[in-house]
Amino acid sequence: MSSSKPIQTSAKGARTARPREAKPGTRGQAARAPQIPYATQWIDESDIEAVVKVLRSDWLTQGPAIGQFEKSAADCCGAKHAVAVCNATAALHLACLALDLKPGDTLWTSPNSFVASANCALYCGANVDFVDIDPRTGNLSVEKLRQKLKTAEGAGTLPKIVVPVHFAGQSCEMAAIHELSQRHGFRVVEDAAHAIGGRYQSRPIGDGRFSDLTVFSFHPVKIITTGEGGMLLTNRDDLYEKLLRLRTHGITRDPRFMDGESHGAWYYQQVELGFNYRITDLQCALGISQLKRMDAFVSRRRELAQRYDKLLKNLPVTLPWQHPDTESAWHLYVIRLQPEKIRKSRREIFDALRAAGIGVNVHYIPIHTQPHYRRLGFKPGQFPEAERHYAEAISLPMFAKLTDAEQDRVVKALRTILA
Repeated sequence: MSSSKPIQTSAKGARTARPREAKPGTRGQAARAPQIPYATQWIDESDIEAVVKVLRSDWLTQGPAIGQFEKSAADCCGAKHAVAVCNATAALHLACLALDLKPGDTLWTSPNSFVASANCALYCGANVDFVDIDPRTGNLSVEKLRQKLKTAEGAGTLPKIVVPVHFAGQSCEMAAIHELSQRHGFRVVEDAAHAIGGRYQSRPIGDGRFSDLTVFSFHPVKIITTGEGGMLLTNRDDLYEKLLRLRTHGITRDPRFMDGESHGAWYYQQVELGFNYRITDLQCALGISQLKRMDAFVSRRRELAQRYDKLLKNLPVTLPWQHPDTESAWHLYVIRLQPEKIRKSRREIFDALRAAGIGVNVHYIPIHTQPHYRRLGFKPGQFPEAERHYAEAISLPMFAKLTDAEQDRVVKALRTILA
């Protein structure tokens, strides 16, 4: 992979430059090592050339690069259809709309995720509930899902949609979830925002064998980036056609879906209420270029994960566990502190790492503990495994451009702080 000067993007998307090391002898300033971010994109000259080519073309949006990116991603993942949109939150919303989630319906998801995994149901006026996690993977627990479905079936409160979240890039146990969906009649949307490039049962995440739809994110901290951007993959023709309309205001130019005859080549109809969730050719050109290096990005992330496993094995932390059916894309490398063996709090450890120039983060604050969700009736203590995970978790730097030397520095700082 070719090299370029990186631009760091924070978890909230703010564009920031890496802090520079102070020059020796600078008056009033202590020399300080540069910050290692918890995640950042890798942009090289081929990416820049791809975007410049679009800038010099006749199309900046709604042009040919969008279809090319969609086809490349679908082919890469083994899916029939792909629909690119402005971000993964929009993709989750459209997934719910395409599956006709509406007021009175319920969506279940994991509390160990970003709020978008649940908010998509609220956008549709539907209800939300959560299924606690498997503490080994951080993913939605199949056993807890099975138990909750049994209770809900007896109460007549089964969900319409379940959204398993592939936490940190590792697939949930999709075969088992699919079997439960067939038994209980719910639809499945894979929130694979972390997971493009990962594999489940030796096949790419996104192939749609065990779900109706899969959602990817292309935010700069993810595996590949389009700046901002998201995508839905599906093997269902009906969902694909509906997603294309919903992405663009609910408008169609296809006479098959019109009410009455077309007036001519200029004619369109709004046949349902949709949104402006389109992505641009500029973003898709970047996505096409990044997708060509995705395997190399994921391969490097796996090397880094293996190095972390070896370097951290004697520290009082629990390392990420991998299900034998999965090959993670390693969007995140999340350790869990073992508080009974450590004299410092997670906050003290986190702050000390940040002070040492190590840009650690925490994934995730359980969704049900957020003020908005507490106002909906959720309470701390309802999903204890997700809450324990949050209390102990620290995400260490993980990105394809991380060097061995930088990783060694991360581990050395952590070892010193934990001593």
